[in-house]
Amino acid sequence: MVTQKSLQSKIRTAIIYVISFIMLMVCLLPMWNVVAMSFSSSEAVTANRVGLIPVDFTFSAYEKILEDQQFWRSFGISVVRVILTLVLNMVLMVLLAYPLSKTKREFRGRNVIMNLLIFAMLFNGGMIPVYLNIRNLGLLNTIWALVLPQAVPIFNVILLMNFFGAIPRSLDEAAVLDGARPFQILTKIYLPCSKPGLATVALFSIVNSWNDFYNGLLYITKIKNYPLMTYIQSLTVNISELAQESNAESLQKALEVSNKNLNAAKIVVALVPLLVIYPALQKYFITGIVVGSVKE
Repeated sequence: MVTQKSLQSKIRTAIIYVISFIMLMVCLLPMWNVVAMSFSSSEAVTANRVGLIPVDFTFSAYEKILEDQQFWRSFGISVVRVILTLVLNMVLMVLLAYPLSKTKREFRGRNVIMNLLIFAMLFNGGMIPVYLNIRNLGLLNTIWALVLPQAVPIFNVILLMNFFGAIPRSLDEAAVLDGARPFQILTKIYLPCSKPGLATVALFSIVNSWNDFYNGLLYITKIKNYPLMTYIQSLTVNISELAQESNAESLQKALEVSNKNLNAAKIVVALVPLLVIYPALQKYFITGIVVGSVKE
């Protein structure tokens, strides 16, 4: 009987591993193909000869991106944008989520504010009113035009509010008995106990602000002020400019790049910062959420 249960357990474990491996390959192989395309020549990419291994290995697509001075300027703009958005998001989300995590008896206006937030999330003003506000405030072509429209992500506020709400009330009550003020309770109890939640919403904020290119097209009219995603999505291979190249060597080098492998290189470049940041926050996703040490 024990042997049979052990065999069944091993079979279930093997099935789980097989399914996990298949799902991993489904997610990984397309991305691997994109990486291979970014290192392949334009002829191989156009002829669809690239699989998981680069064909006619070349760095031409990356050289076209990295040799451009505007690329580095846009990269710096995106870094500043991510930092400003992250700081503003975290401050406003914490200040909103903390009182909303209280009961109706502790915070009388809770339900009214929650209803307003949910309504704003489902039925926002739309693109045109936001654009008019940004223009009337004189923020076009500034970094704040990229930051302020994303200042309060309501979904993240609700997510963080649920993390705060899961903290045992006994910890809150004990802190009040010890003479702690609301701000001290927030900084000494709620924030340390909500590290997984804070890491989650921080990652959402970083990814959304880094990957967003549409706001750059909408609010920025000068190319020199473009964030990175907006700039690299506008990079294309201009055939008419290539035809005017007088240097045969530079012309040959430029012909090694097509829009297809250039786009693949853009995707890889866009993913690198996120792949650097994610491992630092990974432990908060795999550890699980154990809020406090007291069970009610």
